[in-house]
Amino acid sequence: MSKLIDSTPRADGFRMPGEFEPHRQIWMLWPQRPDNWRLGGKPAQRAWVDVASAISRFEPVTVGVNHDQYENAVNMLPGSVRVVEISNNDSWMRDCGPSFVVNDKGDVRLVDWGFNAWGGLYDGLYFPWDKDDLVAQKVAQIEQVDRYKAPLIMEGGSFHVDGEGTVLTTEECLLSPGRNPDLTREQIEEHLRDYLNVEKVIWLGKGIDPDETNGHVDDVACFVRPGVVMAAVTDDKDDWRYELLQDNLRRLRETTDAKGRKLEVITLPMPAILEITEDEAWGIDSAEGTIPRRPGDKTAASYLNFLIVNGGIILPTFDEPYDNPARGIVAGAFPDREVVTVPGWEIVLGGGNVHCITQQQPRG
Repeated sequence: MSKLIDSTPRADGFRMPGEFEPHRQIWMLWPQRPDNWRLGGKPAQRAWVDVASAISRFEPVTVGVNHDQYENAVNMLPGSVRVVEISNNDSWMRDCGPSFVVNDKGDVRLVDWGFNAWGGLYDGLYFPWDKDDLVAQKVAQIEQVDRYKAPLIMEGGSFHVDGEGTVLTTEECLLSPGRNPDLTREQIEEHLRDYLNVEKVIWLGKGIDPDETNGHVDDVACFVRPGVVMAAVTDDKDDWRYELLQDNLRRLRETTDAKGRKLEVITLPMPAILEITEDEAWGIDSAEGTIPRRPGDKTAASYLNFLIVNGGIILPTFDEPYDNPARGIVAGAFPDREVVTVPGWEIVLGGGNVHCITQQQPRG
C-alpha cells in the first residue's frame, strides 16, 4: 500500500540521489498521440523499443501504456521489459512522472510534483493533462512506496541534482509565468530545498527549447558526479544558441556547489540546428489545444539529453558530424560506463529525447 506523507523529504531525512547513483529500474511511457507523434506514433514506438532495449542491457525497465496500446506494446517491446497499464496524455515520463528520494536506511519514497503540460493554459503544449498529473501517484501504488505531494508545478527535466545538496535548474523554466506565477524565486528555492533536500540552487539562464519546455536544464547541463558538470556549447557565433550557452558556461565556472567546491566543467558540442521537414510535419495530426509542428520548426536536439544507467550511458545521436566527437567526450567523462548510442531523431520530432522519456528509480 502507498500512503501520502504529510511532511517533506527534508524533514524526514530523505534526499534525491544523483542520476549516477545505483538504480533499481527505469520508467518510461509509451508514445501514441497522433497530434504529437507522426504517422500515428509508429516511428516513435520503434524508437522507444530501441531505447528500452538499450537500457535493459544494464537494468530493468518498466513501460506504462494506455489500455488501447497495451497488446501492441507487449508485442513490440523485448520480453525482459515489464509493461503495465498507466493511462497518460503523452509519453514524457521524466516530466510527468515522480522523482524518487531515499534515506540512509535504504527506504525509498517519491515526490509527486504538479504537472500542467509545460505551462498550463498560459503556454502549455496540450490540454487536457489530467492523466499525466496522476502518473506519479499510480507509480507509487504499483511500487508500493509512500509519496510526498509537492506544492510546486515542476517537471523532472527542469532540474538535475548531485545527491550531495546541489541542484541545477534554469531561470527561464522555473520562473516562467505558466508554472508558479504566485511564487517568488526565494519561495521556489525553499520548495526545492524541502522536496529534494538540497542546500544550493545553481541557476542557469536559459535552455534551448523556449517554445516547448521553457528551457529545461537537461538539454544544456548535467552532473557527471559531485563536483563535475557537463555543459552544452557551440563554437558557431552565428548560432542563436551561442550566447545563452556561453552564459550558462560562465555561470557554472563562476559558482561553487553545496560543499563549497569549484565546479569542474566538461563541455559537450551541440549538433547543428536541426529542423522539421515538410514530410515529417505532414504526418502529424492537427488538433485544437495542441502546439502545432510545422516545416522549418527548430528542434531541441542535444547530445546532453542522455541517460545514465547502471554501468552505461544511453546517448542519442542524429546522423551528424558531431556524433562521434560527442560520444568520445561522454565516454571520457564516464570511463567506467559503456556508452550505447541510439537514434534520437524520432524522439526529437516530438519535443525531447532519451532523458525526457525516462525516469530512474534508485536502488535505495
